[in-house]
Amino acid sequence: MSSEKVQVYEDKMQKTINFLESDLQSIRAGRANPHVLDKVRVDYYGTPTPLQQVANVSVPEARVIQIQPWDKSLIKDINRAIQMADIGINPSTDGVSIRLVFPELTEERRKDIAKDVKKRGEDAKVAVRNARRDGTDEFKKLKKAAEMSEDEIADLGAELDKATEKFIKKIDVLVEAKTKEVMTV
Repeated sequence: MSSEKVQVYEDKMQKTINFLESDLQSIRAGRANPHVLDKVRVDYYGTPTPLQQVANVSVPEARVIQIQPWDKSLIKDINRAIQMADIGINPSTDGVSIRLVFPELTEERRKDIAKDVKKRGEDAKVAVRNARRDGTDEFKKLKKAAEMSEDEIADLGAELDKATEKFIKKIDVLVEAKTKEVMTV
C-alpha cells in the first residue's frame, strides 16, 4: 500500500525527466540533429501535421539536414513552417528538397547554450522537488486524519526521498551529457 502512494509522485518525477530529455534533444549543439524539427508542424490540407509525416528527414553531412517532401507542392509550406518554428536556421530550397545548414557554433555561443542546458536541468530539479513536497504534504494530511501511523508516514517519506535523489541524479547525468555534447567542437 505504501509504495502505491509514493508511486504517484515517482510518476510525476518521471514525467519531468521525460520532458527534460525531449527538451534537451531540441537544443542545437553545432551538429545537425533531426530532433530540432520535432516540434515543426506543416499545414497539410488544413491540418497541422508533424514534419516527419509529410517528408523524409535525413542528415547527409555532419552539419546539414535534408528534407525531401513526399508531395513536392508542400515545399513552400514546409519552408514557412520551419521559419515559424524559429529554430534559428533559414532553410534553402532547390525546388525538390530543403536543406538546413547548421553554422559552426562560436565558443561564446556554446557557453550560452551550456548555461541554458544547466538552467533547464535546475528547473527540472525544482519540479522533482515540488513533487516530493506535494507527497510529503499529502502524507502529513494522512497522519492528521489518523489514517496512518507516524512510523508508516516516516517510511513513506524515506521512500519518497530516495526516489527524489534517484531522479535528481538522472537529471544531473542528462545535463552533464548534453553540456559535454554542446561544448565538444
